[in-house]
Amino acid sequence: MIETFVSALQYDFMRNALTAGFLVSIACGIIGTYVVVKRIVFVSGGIAHAAYGGIGMSYFFGWNPVAGAIIFSLVSAFGMGWVQRRTKERADSIIGVMWALGMAIGIIFLDRTPGYKADLMSYLFGSILAVPSSDLWLMVVLDLVIILLVALFFKELLGVAFDEQYAVISNVPVDWIYMILMAMIGFSVVMLMRVVGLIMVIALLTTPASISAMFFDDLKKIMVSASLLGMLFTTIGLFLSFFLNLTSGASIILVAGIAYTLSLLWQTSRKKIQAHA
Repeated sequence: MIETFVSALQYDFMRNALTAGFLVSIACGIIGTYVVVKRIVFVSGGIAHAAYGGIGMSYFFGWNPVAGAIIFSLVSAFGMGWVQRRTKERADSIIGVMWALGMAIGIIFLDRTPGYKADLMSYLFGSILAVPSSDLWLMVVLDLVIILLVALFFKELLGVAFDEQYAVISNVPVDWIYMILMAMIGFSVVMLMRVVGLIMVIALLTTPASISAMFFDDLKKIMVSASLLGMLFTTIGLFLSFFLNLTSGASIILVAGIAYTLSLLWQTSRKKIQAHA
């Protein structure tokens, strides 16, 4: 079976799919770590679903859907980031409204767009096997932007993620750093959209990082481990979808979910054994 899968890599769409999985895993490993540590999964989910508004507007105005998703993701990210920073008492409610509003805008624009929208489902549920080479180059650029931003502001992001009060005392521009983090989440959402779809963005963004956080305390180790796990999950998911004729995005998420469950059970069992030792 493995030989058959390897032989399938002679096709461009399979090589593109595997490359896309690896590129997305880098972004997920880095940004997912911040999302998990900072506990802003709900915010990232809001950004992901609000991006659907950009896709709807793109179809209506005849734009590139990816470009529309980038614009809407960034606008939503900055909006939700501002809400999170300024209105903490009601942040969840307001972000929930923005989440739903973005989806509603997308649906209404699609309703008003004439013609059949054949590839619409690929943005909702992912279509890693249909990722073109042009999207791979976009993923490379977004990965480089994320890596560059994290390298430039690593200490500041570290402070905001673990001890925001200390970061404020240390004269770190917390609001600006938080907005940079929101922008990187927006970039990651656009990349994930093509692999697992907007519906399942949260799972692949957070699951590898959540597993890594069970075994490591160092932020850099969590990022590297999460990126490698993401690559493993996408490869196994593609393998399963290829042989069992399953939806690739759902297969990837299923593999990630099983790995998280097993890791959680192993950690729980280990703690119980240590408690009774």
